[in-house]
Amino acid sequence: MSHPVRIPADVDRPDRVLGPLTARQLAVLGVTGLLLYALYNATRAFLPLLLFLLIAVPIALAVTVIALGRRDGVGLDRLLLAAVRQRLTPRHQVSAPEGVHPAPAWLTAGRDSAPEDVAPVPLELPARGVTSGHAAGVIDLGPDGLAVIASCSTVNFSLRTPAEQEALVAAFARYLHSLTAPVQFLVRAERLDLVPQIDELRGRAGGLPHPALEAAALDHADYLTQLSRQANLLRRQVLLVLREPGRPAVAESVSAALGRLRRKPAAAPIDPAVRQAAEQRLARRLNEATELLAPAGIIVTALDAMAATSVLAAACNPDTFLPPSAALAGADDIVTAATITDLYDDEFEGR
Repeated sequence: MSHPVRIPADVDRPDRVLGPLTARQLAVLGVTGLLLYALYNATRAFLPLLLFLLIAVPIALAVTVIALGRRDGVGLDRLLLAAVRQRLTPRHQVSAPEGVHPAPAWLTAGRDSAPEDVAPVPLELPARGVTSGHAAGVIDLGPDGLAVIASCSTVNFSLRTPAEQEALVAAFARYLHSLTAPVQFLVRAERLDLVPQIDELRGRAGGLPHPALEAAALDHADYLTQLSRQANLLRRQVLLVLREPGRPAVAESVSAALGRLRRKPAAAPIDPAVRQAAEQRLARRLNEATELLAPAGIIVTALDAMAATSVLAAACNPDTFLPPSAALAGADDIVTAATITDLYDDEFEGR
């Protein structure tokens, strides 16, 4: 007989194995205790107990705080590891898949070579490029395969009746039960820029048929302007990410094992036939998600190549209002002197 089971909101929360301690916390505290005990046995013949406690107690307290402490829902040990990794990462990274070439001789004439701490290194991104696929923009992940992104509409669950809520949960569970490959639901918050809406509202206010409507439109534009100045406006976006490996499971596992033995995994090119098959599987899985989530009131819209590129660019630089545009120069475009001169001429003519 089936019965409901309460699932915690944080499904990624680690299990507690001994009281409030998780397996990771228990391992850190246990290893630290054993090391301190071994150190005490090795030094008790010539080191007084009080002096040993003066050394061991601060170490034990520091390890306990790091193992048990949390900040913003993340353990302090993970934050410390991330800080060390960030400190060891080169500061200057550039997008150069083919490698960083040395500066030309005419640029470095009379100068010493760049110091090691400022020399750029290639920036390794998981996404190699975005192309137009069968039904959406296909993200090339290199040896990790392909992926597509789709935006999902939201459902107001709290305003539904209990029967409607059960129907929505059943419809969503039906989709989860149909999964044969991993998927990711990403809920991201991004800054909201109301300047285009405010400008459009002010521009169309003069064409309204009644002066009262024009006044109301201008008042609403003033309200939006005041709101954007007083608060940091955010909007939420729900994304569905589907991924397909570029190689069969056995080959992928062997490649991952070899990658752990070497410094970097070999980035062998994916066969075109395998890539096409992966794109077809992604398109089929995307259609299944659209059909199975529709009864739950969730509209799944596949992102094309431009929209997927915009999402990736916003994820790399979230604190910006400037979206990617076709008018902006790409990484491989060459900006000539004539182009720069034309831009300055246009700017001075407009003044």
